[in-house]
Amino acid sequence: MPSISSATGDATVQQRGPGPATARRPLPPMTRDRPFAWLLLVTGVVGWLASGTLVLEKLEVLKDSTHVTVCDVNPWISCGQVMQTWQSSLFGFPNMFIGIVAFAVIITTAMGILAGATFARWYWLGLQAGVTLGFAFVVWLWSQALYSIHILCPFCMIVWAVMIPTFVWVSIRNVSHGVIPLPAGAARILGDSGWILTALLYVAVIATIFFAFIQVFAGTSGY
Repeated sequence: MPSISSATGDATVQQRGPGPATARRPLPPMTRDRPFAWLLLVTGVVGWLASGTLVLEKLEVLKDSTHVTVCDVNPWISCGQVMQTWQSSLFGFPNMFIGIVAFAVIITTAMGILAGATFARWYWLGLQAGVTLGFAFVVWLWSQALYSIHILCPFCMIVWAVMIPTFVWVSIRNVSHGVIPLPAGAARILGDSGWILTALLYVAVIATIFFAFIQVFAGTSGY
């Protein structure tokens, strides 16, 4: 079973084998403290700004139902129209308020790591649960936008974009550090495939958008 190193920035993780000896295997570069923290900081700030912009636009819409949001481009790209749907307030309040809080946690975690803080295993498990639920929620919103609402919200898409590497690399970080136990071989393969998985998810999102709006791209939509 892997054990979590308490040294900040440690480039290896202990791997206990069947014998008394303890082997040390290198951590994937992106799961080491500073690169990982910078990834969280960048995605957290971008996601927080996108969520904040949506909050401000939502407040304007609540004050004036005729308000044209900054991302109302055409019938298929419009934050304002998406804000009018029930999916935009699934839990009884605007979804973007979730983003404001969630991305603030991501930013705080990143700043803590950069400052030299270490977090207990329960914290990493909690963060894993949070980003997993967030990713699942984003996938659901993506499916609703493409196949039910048929309208894209640009700032929502920014949130989709940052959630992909956040989910992938938090998961890989926790596997590599032994927070989530996996066999050494599987952990190594996962650690070496992080950016490949991220790229594949981006390709999948782009492909589904293209095929869902193929009439728009082909110019046969009537507009």
